[in-house]
Amino acid sequence: MADGAQSTLAGLDEELRLLRASVREFTAREVAPRMDEWERAGELPRALHEKAGAAGLLGVGFPEEVGGSGGTVLHTMVVVEEIIQGGGSSGFCAALFTHGIAVPHILAAGDPGQIERFVRPVLAGRKIAALAVTEPDAGSDVARIRTRATRDGDHYLVNGAKTYITSGGRADFVTTAVRTGGEGHRGLSLLVIEKGTPGFTVGKRLEKIGWWCSDTAELAFADARVPAANLVGAEGTGFQQMMQNFVSERLCLAVEAYATAQRCLDLAIRWARARHAFGTRLADKPVIRHKLAEMARQTDVAREYVRAVARRFVAGEEVGREAAMAKNTAVYACQSVVHEAVQIHGGMGVMRESEVERHYRDARILGIGGGTSEIMNEVIAERLGLQ
Repeated sequence: MADGAQSTLAGLDEELRLLRASVREFTAREVAPRMDEWERAGELPRALHEKAGAAGLLGVGFPEEVGGSGGTVLHTMVVVEEIIQGGGSSGFCAALFTHGIAVPHILAAGDPGQIERFVRPVLAGRKIAALAVTEPDAGSDVARIRTRATRDGDHYLVNGAKTYITSGGRADFVTTAVRTGGEGHRGLSLLVIEKGTPGFTVGKRLEKIGWWCSDTAELAFADARVPAANLVGAEGTGFQQMMQNFVSERLCLAVEAYATAQRCLDLAIRWARARHAFGTRLADKPVIRHKLAEMARQTDVAREYVRAVARRFVAGEEVGREAAMAKNTAVYACQSVVHEAVQIHGGMGVMRESEVERHYRDARILGIGGGTSEIMNEVIAERLGLQ
């Protein structure tokens, strides 16, 4: 390897090390002590967004010229790893970093006015953003989206409904998939709809199996009058815009999965060392030791594969298939590890006071968000030349 390349890698490693230490300290101080409180409240406080913005965490992975902290998906991965392994959760990450799926489209479109109004305030923690794609009759099949935006002079009139919207209850604006043209993918556009817009209402908060601290809501639009200036990019490009962000979203979900597995492995090891049964520690019993060994194997394999795909993505390679593989690999490992962690904890594992109980619930969502495991397998199959 050339000396210049070695120097660049060394610089990146040091940068990531410092970021890791900073996130670890923030998590210990601001996150871990209040996780149970936020789980019971069903949402994160807005003040936490402000603190995370001031600490530069919300801007990780976004360019400094738009108010971000710089870095790539590798930096974002470090943030997620440290938060979860420090006592946070995948649900917490979903709630605090919803802008990771809501504002990249706005940034990529490059409209200076939209960047000033929407991107900068979010990265500073002054506003909360959400992405609204799923509808009661359309989930992964976005070509069936029915929410209609009809041009009316300098505005669009929006009618329709969205569901399962992460941060939908708290969001100041929602990047919304709407139909501005005919049927199919080519008729879709993205439109930023702000809270307070007449005709835009937030419906009931939705109760979920997991991710309790991440508010999820239904949204409704009845002749909601939205400025045409809020159109993201050109009409008819919404589908392509959404597709461009899928790889990074799936990689981040994969990170949440292996980081959750690692946290549960650590908690299970701690419990096995402390807990005694029939005269010896659980950690001394072969059946438990072998469970822990298998949990470690699955976690490590998932982590290394996801990281390898992420490095290729940052290098500019096309990794759509590999990102789908990474997500499924990490999700399957996570679900297996959290199951065994609860089993090792026994009765304590199903108690609300046990952290593994929260991860057990949260892990179930990871195989659905960002594209189900079945959709990931279809993405993989399409690239195997089976047609």
